[in-house]
Amino acid sequence: MKVVLLAGGFGTRLSEETVNIPKPMVRIGDKPILWHIMKTYSEYGYNEFIVCLGYKGYVIKEWFANYMLHTSDVTIDVKSNSVEVHNNKAEPWKVTLIETGQNTMTGGRIKRIKEYTKKEPFMLTYGDGVADINIEELVKHHQKSGKALTVTAYKPKGKFGSLEINENNDVTAFTEKPAGDGMWINAGYFVCEPEVFDYIKNGDSTIFEREPLENIAKDGKMTSFKHEGFWKPMDTLRDNIELNEMWDKNKAPWKIWND
Repeated sequence: MKVVLLAGGFGTRLSEETVNIPKPMVRIGDKPILWHIMKTYSEYGYNEFIVCLGYKGYVIKEWFANYMLHTSDVTIDVKSNSVEVHNNKAEPWKVTLIETGQNTMTGGRIKRIKEYTKKEPFMLTYGDGVADINIEELVKHHQKSGKALTVTAYKPKGKFGSLEINENNDVTAFTEKPAGDGMWINAGYFVCEPEVFDYIKNGDSTIFEREPLENIAKDGKMTSFKHEGFWKPMDTLRDNIELNEMWDKNKAPWKIWND
């Protein structure tokens, strides 16, 4: 089963970094967040990826085309025009990089890579969020459900501390970042049957999270895989700083692989 990664957005809320590179290439430690996401799938044996490119997609192409230069020590013999790679850290990945349009919406990007999925089920996620999701259990849940699409559901914590205040304005209880409003949200990490393409009807302008997902749910063809572990999207500079702090302190919950 191939893994489709949406990596074409503008990343405007992280403009401090994305003015020069696409958001999936913003680094956690010394590797792009896209690499971290791929490592999670790879740990479960999924090593074929289709990356939907858009904004500054050539940066992603260059990084994978020169993967050894970016990730290994090398000796370059200028006279003979040869390169010797030391400490080869190559991954067992086959990565297909597809230009899906600068301004194409998420549904349009997915529609454009239809031929590369070979009419087979595929996994799908965004190129800007990390998690410790059990991919094996996610796939088993999807296969058992018989549905067209499985979405990973996550119940986030609130962003701010919660206060309980009595009639005298005394604070009677304080809870730091309690659970949010109790609603499960879309955390990405989908498993899709080929039937999903039939729900993307308006080409490049289709936002996958609107009509396609709404209609799949309305038709009773969607199931959820509830994830109660770690999940965090990298939407802002603050998110990037927090993820890097976790990584630097060796407290990154999404790092399920061994170095």
